[in-house]
Amino acid sequence: MRALVFDGKLHLRTDYSDPVATPGESIVKVSLAGICGTDLEITRGYMEYRGILGHEFVGRVVQSEIAALAGKRVVGEINASCGKCNSCIDGMGRHCPTRTVLGILGRDGAFAEYLQLPNANLIALPATVTDEAAVFTEPFAAACEIFEQAHLKRTDRIAVLGDGRLGAMVALVLRAANFAPVVAGHHPEKLKRLAALGLQTKPDGELASGYDVVIDCTGHSEGFSRAIALARPRGMVILKSTAAAGVAMSLAPVVINEITIIGSRCGRFAPAIDALTAHKFDPRLLIDGTYSLDDGVAAFAAAADKSKFKIVIRP
Repeated sequence: MRALVFDGKLHLRTDYSDPVATPGESIVKVSLAGICGTDLEITRGYMEYRGILGHEFVGRVVQSEIAALAGKRVVGEINASCGKCNSCIDGMGRHCPTRTVLGILGRDGAFAEYLQLPNANLIALPATVTDEAAVFTEPFAAACEIFEQAHLKRTDRIAVLGDGRLGAMVALVLRAANFAPVVAGHHPEKLKRLAALGLQTKPDGELASGYDVVIDCTGHSEGFSRAIALARPRGMVILKSTAAAGVAMSLAPVVINEITIIGSRCGRFAPAIDALTAHKFDPRLLIDGTYSLDDGVAAFAAAADKSKFKIVIRP
């Protein structure tokens, strides 16, 4: 099959072996897949991953031992856990120490004609959710995870740092839940587009410290320091960015100001699908380009353009 492979360099292969169904897993024909910041960071060294990239997808099951899944249009949770360890038993399969992660850790991903995932990871989609909206399920699920990890009050002053795709999605999820976040960034045209979606926006330089909650979606290691500086004493910082580069910083302000720090990664798909089904937001407005798999390298170049939100690949 054709597949976009990273082996130290990103390139298209036309002779990649098709995935072979194993007990407990199904084969999905990919219809649409989205490029996210994590994919870009992997090409810069994050996770030291080698294989087919991509973890945001919508597709159709073409081979499965589960009759109810055959032929279904699906999205898929990206963490494939063992089901037996303490983390899995406690319902924390996303933290299973032996898990594989679609297109990120030990498992080929979605920038290909076909992918393979456990049956339990696949979720059938209602007909009312288009492919272009469904491809956002994974990042919206990650945004919804904030509500499971932190108790936010409607009166909280919330700043979302980063005017890119992740910041946009986190802010849209917050607004759909009747919060009023301020999205801060460095790109006037992107802030203008986000404002047109009904979000409050500000240039990053205009933010003053004193926020109850600061959510780092910058995609840069320096975003952590900025978030700490903006949080009020006994405020909360939620880290959503994954970045390959490290950063040297003093943690003294965290201690002095008694700031709570929460790392936040993947989330359950059900809340995201419910929100998409209820049309609480229209993520299709964030799509800035659709590329064929054959043009996957060019798609990555477009995704790295800071003026763009979401780039998708159609195999």
